[in-house]
Amino acid sequence: MYWFVAKIVYQIICGKGEHLPQFDEQLRLISAINKQEAWKKALQIGEQEQYAFKNQREELVEWRFINVPELYTLDDLKDGMELYSRVEEPENASNYIALLQMKAAQLQSQKSFELNV
Repeated sequence: MYWFVAKIVYQIICGKGEHLPQFDEQLRLISAINKQEAWKKALQIGEQEQYAFKNQREELVEWRFINVPELYTLDDLKDGMELYSRVEEPENASNYIALLQMKAAQLQSQKSFELNV
């Protein structure tokens, strides 16, 4: 088994979405036998951990899964390695999502998926 770090991105939508676009970028640690399995696991996590709830104003707040645009092999785990979650507020949500989708497509088409790592 190998360790990977996957970036999983969610769009945060409150009510009708008439607010500055917000995206939660999460780095997740994944254990898998190869990069392709790690990517599939990251997709499953992204889909499974979408959720929604009502805020104090009874507006629906959603964490909507976008994709997995980045995946890195960890050759050496170190004590205290930094993994983080970041909320992004781009001026143009459509452009931001298109960039994430393009990165995810490039990642999926890489020949490195054919390798064991």
